[in-house]
Amino acid sequence: MEYYLQLFINGLVVGSIYSLVALGFVVIYKATKVVNFAQGEMVMVGAYVCFGLTVQLHIPFIWAFLMTLGFSVILGLAVERLALRPLIGEAHICVIMVTIGLSSVLKSIVQLIWGTQIKVYPEVLPSTPIIIAGLPVAPVYIAAFVLSGVLFAVFTAFFKYSRMGIAMRATAHDQQAAQSMGIGIRSIFALSWCIACVVSTVGGVILGNINGINSHLGVLGLKVFPAVILGGLDSLLGAALGGLIIGVLENVCDGLAKDLFDLGGFREVAAFVVLVAILMIKPYGLFGTEEIERV
Repeated sequence: MEYYLQLFINGLVVGSIYSLVALGFVVIYKATKVVNFAQGEMVMVGAYVCFGLTVQLHIPFIWAFLMTLGFSVILGLAVERLALRPLIGEAHICVIMVTIGLSSVLKSIVQLIWGTQIKVYPEVLPSTPIIIAGLPVAPVYIAAFVLSGVLFAVFTAFFKYSRMGIAMRATAHDQQAAQSMGIGIRSIFALSWCIACVVSTVGGVILGNINGINSHLGVLGLKVFPAVILGGLDSLLGAALGGLIIGVLENVCDGLAKDLFDLGGFREVAAFVVLVAILMIKPYGLFGTEEIERV
């Protein structure tokens, strides 16, 4: 039982990171109705930039982290202005193809600068585990879960109470109506990409402190995609819960498969099996908005 409880706790930590990356997917989709397939590469770029500032330039981690967040805002603005703004009004498939191309470009840049070897962050938090419910939990795991929760609370309050957050919700509901009310659609698009880059960067830095990083970190975007679909592409609550559910399922199902059937690698397919089962019952995800067409 302790073994599975440990898997559950680890799954919550991994799931909280999935939730952050899923938040980036949802924010962009809510504002632009576009699925960003470069989200995983944004995680990777943020993680490598923070690593370079901390290890290669010897900047204290806190300052390097803040500088990386600033870089992620600039990256989000650059992507929106240079690659996506010229495509406003074009078919969604065109924008999706651009995000796929962007993922390849970002991965190539990272490999060119940092290579393909695994990079390890310096130890930021003490390695001595903290005992919770009789189980040892690394401080970095606790910090990752708490930080993810705080960020979700902040962004939830931002979307619900701030003027810009309300403008983003209005734009997601009806772009033409929002524009007629004086909301700058282009500014909303730029802000959505900045938010997506920031939350992806935070997720990448957390992963770097837990497992290290390599040039294949961008695959995380595809691993998170089931969490996004499970929760609902346009739901912030769905992104949070979907990420946690997928993280726990991956770890617990993988442990069960190894114990009961001596099967390895079930972690990679567990999320998709559960996703298919749930979508057969709720096609729009757990919290997604159902679209009803009248003919």
